[in-house]
Amino acid sequence: MSSRIRVVVAKPGLDGHDRGAKVVARALRDAGMEVIYTGLHQTPEQIVETTLQEDADAVGLSVLSGAHMTQFARVAELLREQDAGDVVIFGGGIIPEEDLIELDRIGVKKVFTPGATTEEIVGWVTENVKRD
Repeated sequence: MSSRIRVVVAKPGLDGHDRGAKVVARALRDAGMEVIYTGLHQTPEQIVETTLQEDADAVGLSVLSGAHMTQFARVAELLREQDAGDVVIFGGGIIPEEDLIELDRIGVKKVFTPGATTEEIVGWVTENVKRD
């Protein structure tokens, strides 16, 4: 079994802007992680199914559409329902500061807002996601 961190990078909902998600996916891959990019327009159910099938340690969600509260919450809920609450959820996008406390409460461990660097993201994932 691989000891490399496995990360699903996903674009939930109708948001069609995926450049940032692709940049993050590549940076994580270049740092030695196994990365599964799901592509655009994924439902929370599809994201969780991929996360479980791929035995991922973390799922990174990118939302620029303003639907972050709904999308992040549903992914967290579905992971808990599947006894996969240990999967680390992190995300990024255009997310107002006032939403960060609620996202933390529902189980999103870290949110990267505009201005975050790939080095920051890779460093955080490396420090906070451990492969079993």
